[in-house]
Amino acid sequence: MPVTTSTRLGPDWPCQVKTPGSYDWERSAAKWLRELVPARYASYPAFVRHPVLLARHAQIQVEHEIRVARTALQTARADLPRLGLHESAIEHTIKLYAAELMQLQHIARSVRAVTQALGQSGR
Repeated sequence: MPVTTSTRLGPDWPCQVKTPGSYDWERSAAKWLRELVPARYASYPAFVRHPVLLARHAQIQVEHEIRVARTALQTARADLPRLGLHESAIEHTIKLYAAELMQLQHIARSVRAVTQALGQSGR
């Protein structure tokens, strides 16, 4: 049974979130989403009452982080030498930004999947 569940949900479904329709799945989604936004947002009453609003904000937050990581990656070769960093530190930082960008893109897909499921369950 778990194999069909993961196949149906797809590879982007976060493992921290229960299967839609299962007991307490929306609470597990909200808990995961709260980890993606600044702490003050997670406690706003509208986000607590309506997890789909929290999901929307998490999506915006992650998209912003993707833009930041892209900018950091694209400007690293030009900017980092001026900070007096050695080439090895610059190369390590570029790899770090590239890995972070890939991770954020995966998180963005996961947030979209959870947002879609929350929207369908609210109908």
